[in-house]
Amino acid sequence: MRRSALSLAVAFALILGLAACGEKMDPVNSAHEQSLTLMLDFFPNADHVGIYQALVQGGFAHAGLDVHVQTPSDPALPLKLLEAGKVDVAISYEPEVLLARDKGLPLVSIAALVQRPLTSIVSIGSKHIRTAADLRGKRVGDAGIPYQHAYLTTILQTAGVPAGSVKETNVGFDLVPAMLSGRVDATLGAYWNYEAIQLAQKNKKPNVIRMEQAGVPTYDELVLVVTRKTLAAKTDELRAFVQALARGYESVRANPRAGVGALLGSTTGLDPKLQLASTLATLPVFFPAAGKPWGWQDANQWNAYGSWMLSHNLISNAAAVADASTNELLAGQAPPLG
Repeated sequence: MRRSALSLAVAFALILGLAACGEKMDPVNSAHEQSLTLMLDFFPNADHVGIYQALVQGGFAHAGLDVHVQTPSDPALPLKLLEAGKVDVAISYEPEVLLARDKGLPLVSIAALVQRPLTSIVSIGSKHIRTAADLRGKRVGDAGIPYQHAYLTTILQTAGVPAGSVKETNVGFDLVPAMLSGRVDATLGAYWNYEAIQLAQKNKKPNVIRMEQAGVPTYDELVLVVTRKTLAAKTDELRAFVQALARGYESVRANPRAGVGALLGSTTGLDPKLQLASTLATLPVFFPAAGKPWGWQDANQWNAYGSWMLSHNLISNAAAVADASTNELLAGQAPPLG
């Protein structure tokens, strides 16, 4: 889901850097480093903590890479810039990848940053919306994205709530402000690991309904995306990048405060308390099930989610789902054939 709802985070930002901890690796000679450009999905935040840990610790340089991280001016830009060849790798969302592929874009997801949906229905405690059944007679705000509407439809059907009993309102990018002002009773599009934590820190006692627990097929919220052309031309560099990134996230798991320090030391305007709480909450979904390498993408899960998108007419081409993701660059996986 596009990170439009993060606007509230900026309003309460503090400018503070924490010293990054952890042993730094010796970088290789920069003359031999291969350049890669990574476009984030939104402004730097706890979802990206492993990226900044890898940068600060020299993990990318040690792998022979000179990684340049860019922040989009518009959350809709990363896949467009990827298609245009302006960046090598973009962070996006599983539904957005399938939508782009449905339009014929030759994109493929090469690793999952976040293994579960972060998108949620969030409400403040005074509204007493603890389950999907409690949405009956309520006003739900979203950003007007078609698959958000499909999420709400699926959730209401699963809970046996008549769709006509719920008023859906497009509040644009003002998801949390619309809820706090009383314009809507709940929002669909806020993240349980960010906006909900922010509301809790402000004593709003938020209630959260997660997508995959309310009838929506699970999906990878954040993924690394490349074009097929780049995958073929830069296979070795991308493999080194993904595996260095895996080590960055493993380092964060071992020492979350150091990872947050790396994030805060690399950017300004972030609330340290929020970023640490968000990182700690997100740690479990940065990693796949035991026995699978970091970045693992379940093909059956992608197919199930793609089938759901097809059934809701969000995409029309079944070929958009086939081979939309690959694990070939992950640690311990076989190199591509041919």
